[in-house]
Amino acid sequence: MADWVSYYRGDGPDEEEDGEQQEEEGPEAVADYRFSGRDSLIFLVDASKAMFEPYEDEEAATPFDMTVQCIRNVYTSKIISSDKDLLSVVFYGTENNKNSADFKHVYVLQELDNPGAKRILELDQYRGDEGRVLFRETFGHNADYSLGEALWACSNLFSDVQVRLSHKRIMLFTNEDNPHANDSAKAKLARTRAGDLRDTGIILDLMHLKKPGGFDISLFYRDIINVAEDEDLGIQPDESGKLEHLMKKVRAKETRKRALSRLNLYLNKDLSFSVGVYNLMQKAYKPYPVKLYRETNEPVKTKTRVFNGKTGSLLLPSDTKRAQTYGNRQIAMEKEETEEVKRFDSPGLFLIGFKPLSMLKQHHHIRPSQFMYPEESLVTGSTTLFNALLMKCLEKEVMALCRYIARRNTPPRIVALVPQEEEVDEQKVQIAPP
Repeated sequence: MADWVSYYRGDGPDEEEDGEQQEEEGPEAVADYRFSGRDSLIFLVDASKAMFEPYEDEEAATPFDMTVQCIRNVYTSKIISSDKDLLSVVFYGTENNKNSADFKHVYVLQELDNPGAKRILELDQYRGDEGRVLFRETFGHNADYSLGEALWACSNLFSDVQVRLSHKRIMLFTNEDNPHANDSAKAKLARTRAGDLRDTGIILDLMHLKKPGGFDISLFYRDIINVAEDEDLGIQPDESGKLEHLMKKVRAKETRKRALSRLNLYLNKDLSFSVGVYNLMQKAYKPYPVKLYRETNEPVKTKTRVFNGKTGSLLLPSDTKRAQTYGNRQIAMEKEETEEVKRFDSPGLFLIGFKPLSMLKQHHHIRPSQFMYPEESLVTGSTTLFNALLMKCLEKEVMALCRYIARRNTPPRIVALVPQEEEVDEQKVQIAPP
């Protein structure tokens, strides 16, 4: 559902508003804490011989070349958009091995770290015919690998990171739809490790590539992959035979989906469910400059102190007050009083009623719309109730009118929740979300 009239930050970051948000305490702030941190992504790449065999209709392209080019594009994008994210590349099906647990045929090419030019240049070595020869000489190929051990190695990479991680995702690139067809023990281990990843909040996505005879997910990978709560396991894109299609799938999974806010939608005083509010389009701002100490080039921390203008003594926060001038007289207020004046109600969406969609006019659209999706992780059953509301609104062609308070200390707004059906293209890649 999209908010027709919604809160939207203006022409640039508002430092005062950010400061107020940091001062917030209570259930709303605690609920969002576990979603903070850096995004992390591991590219788990099948390095078996089949990945290096060119397609019949593509002279120079191989599944491995497509995969490396795709990873390279993600690295380049991350350097520009979010250089603090952590990325890693892991090969499985190699003759040589390199990993913390010393698993055979699993090679960690790059540990989880920030993207950079050196990493891109390292990947470029293994592209094309010369790269194919270098890869065979450096890593080799071996089909006696265990996918379960490869997943275990990826889990260890996440565990070794010292910083807080918000999203942990593995992208598995392969053109083999049944890797352990003749070894039930390895197949069972892979399913067990995939279940462990699911229990620890690690998302495993399958980026399957084209193979002769077609790629059948039902043979093995339907039991292995797990998706995010806002994605549908039943709708899987088709296998990729071209770089454009593969990049389209990767971008859909890799793009950060971080909620602006997570709050409750109250149908009445006793019934509510949790939703996340997202920007479908966000203006990109130039990052703030980082001040460095000229002697060592280390980042400089800025601290602010308030002093008495007459005596020069240091003032503590408790020594200062805010004031407003009325009739040539300064009215002093405590910090708690100023916050109380700005606070209308607790954050949330409060249902007012329903109106036909025909009553929604173009001039009612005064700010960019936002997207709303259920948050099952906060309130169990939110997805079921949200889906029932969405289906009934679509069936009756009505919109839900709500009072919307995005966060504390922001004024309420009247918004229209417009129902929207999911749309997918012929390759089952989502075009418009529900």
